[in-house]
Amino acid sequence: MMKTRLKVKGHLRSYMRFSIYLGFLLVAVNIAIFAVSIQAGALLSAFTLFYFAVTLTLYYNNKPMLMNELVSFATEYGQIQRKLLRELDIPYALLDEDGKLMWTNLAFEQLTGQPKKYNKSITSLFPVITGDRLPREEDTAESEFDIEHEGRDYTIRLKRIPLREMAENSDLIEAEGYNGYLIAMFMFDKTALNIALQELDDQSLCVGMIYLDNFDEAMESIEEVKQSLLAALIDRKINKYISSLDGICRKMEKDKYLVILRKKAVAEMQDKHFGLLSDIKTVKIGESSMSVTTSIGLGVDGLTYAQNYEYARNAIDLALGRGGDQAVIKTKDQVTYYGGKSQTVEKSTRVKARVKAQALREIISAKDNVLIMGHRNPDADAFGAAVGIYCISRVLGKNAYIVMDNPTGDIQPLIDAFVSGGEEYEDVMIGSQQAIDLASAGSVLVVVDVNKPSITECPDLIKYCKTIVVLDHHRSGSEVIENATLSYIEPYASSACEMISEILQYAADNVKIRPEEADCMYSGIMVDSNSFQSKAGVRTFEAAAFLRRCGADVTRVRKMFRADAAEYRAKADAVSQAEIYRGVYAISVCTADDCDSPTVIGAQAANELLNIRGIKASFVLTDYAGKINISARSIDEVNVQLIMERMGGGGHLSVAACQLEGAQIEEAIGELKNTIDSMTESGEI
Repeated sequence: MMKTRLKVKGHLRSYMRFSIYLGFLLVAVNIAIFAVSIQAGALLSAFTLFYFAVTLTLYYNNKPMLMNELVSFATEYGQIQRKLLRELDIPYALLDEDGKLMWTNLAFEQLTGQPKKYNKSITSLFPVITGDRLPREEDTAESEFDIEHEGRDYTIRLKRIPLREMAENSDLIEAEGYNGYLIAMFMFDKTALNIALQELDDQSLCVGMIYLDNFDEAMESIEEVKQSLLAALIDRKINKYISSLDGICRKMEKDKYLVILRKKAVAEMQDKHFGLLSDIKTVKIGESSMSVTTSIGLGVDGLTYAQNYEYARNAIDLALGRGGDQAVIKTKDQVTYYGGKSQTVEKSTRVKARVKAQALREIISAKDNVLIMGHRNPDADAFGAAVGIYCISRVLGKNAYIVMDNPTGDIQPLIDAFVSGGEEYEDVMIGSQQAIDLASAGSVLVVVDVNKPSITECPDLIKYCKTIVVLDHHRSGSEVIENATLSYIEPYASSACEMISEILQYAADNVKIRPEEADCMYSGIMVDSNSFQSKAGVRTFEAAAFLRRCGADVTRVRKMFRADAAEYRAKADAVSQAEIYRGVYAISVCTADDCDSPTVIGAQAANELLNIRGIKASFVLTDYAGKINISARSIDEVNVQLIMERMGGGGHLSVAACQLEGAQIEEAIGELKNTIDSMTESGEI
């Protein structure tokens, strides 16, 4: 039976044989001595023989003992390494190619509560570690991700360990084509670090602004001697609210406050849905005084304090642009809205309209031509507002063009009436490509009845025009037309035509418009105010009176908007098939496939559904042009704008809409119901 010999190699072998090599040197010296003296050479030869005898005896006798000591040390060294790995504080495990546990240390066993010989899949312990997360390819030898286990946060690191080299050096395994591997799994506890980071984030500075929307109007509604008391009560309410959040509040003007808060305090305000919005409304002096509404803008997660301040300014502008009585939180990538449940307050003064009109006049006067654009699928309000801007441009002696690609059948009677004035009016209507060709440094683009660039008639036209004017009555969202030279957005207005009618009276002297043009603008007010039943204020009737004086005929307008039999049947069918959801929401589907403007029919059906007693809001869905269009309407109790914004749309408190792409009617209804449920449970509606 052959015994396996253990041999040393390398530097250790040279060290052990050094005395033998030294003996050979002694032999050479002995030969040299013989040449000098035979007696001395003989004596040295005797010593050399004795040296070799002792050296070889010690070498061969001590070698097995030395080899045993080396083997023992190596064994103990491996055991020490294994013990250290076994008792390592970091949970560690070895997995096979399929994620099955092969070996674990004590920390891993204590963490999972499983014995040492637990040989099941790692997925059974951590369901989030699925097969697709294991590093199976050489180019993805490591993977890392975070998990939560029993209330603690861990970072999992999986490392692929190839066994090819082991196979190639083994006498038992054929190495050719062998690609086996193991997976080393480490678990790093990040709980303390995450807590520290969260605490640091909670303590970060946030800047806020608080504006009183209708402070002047509220002061005018009470006696002069009580005005200081009302202001003091409002100051006390705001300061008490901010102080309870451990924040700092400083009054900048009579109706403006600067607020410094921690981010944790902002989270508390969000959880309580900004109670200050409703608290301020309770401050009254006498029964006849007007409730004061508040707008809050907060800047969060900026890289610098100055950037947070800029975010806060943008947020308060959004809150005011949406009609006030709401809070807006702006970060670098996101804008969040809260509140906005009350009707916007109509301003009794026309000073702002006059100022905007003068600015518009100066801009148009300095340009060569005017391009006027509304939103896609234009309605009467968009076209009427465009006609109003055309009238201003004509009085100022500028060439103006209305950009419209595919007018709907609903506004075709208005277009026919407008172009009936002669050939010069036919040239006013142009397509998107023509508008892009006309755009130059001497052009001004006036966008009416829309402030969201993605839904304008020609979004590319915005890029070609350096001077842009935005005139709209819809509440602003996170997507706005940037770098507008003049922006006039008034959510309290019933329609864009109402705003343009006011501007007409100040933009030029002795403005004269044709009766057909007055009809177009009057139609816009009629449609958007639902025949003066929705959002119709004093200024709405004043604008209508101005247009009547210019020749608008109510009878002529009514004839333009009469529906044919198919449209009337489609609207009646949508009303009759309505589902009453949660007792107060009417949801229906409009199937107006044989109508030119099914979305308009759906909007009209939504208005009709509000005439049912007990209905707070109505929603009519229309499948048109590959999209599900939802028209939402309410009277005063439900803010349908918040619901539509949650679904990707927008609008007004009582008039809103959205579009869903790639969805079926049933799916859209389900999403609408889920949105209503979640917002009702959270108290948002």
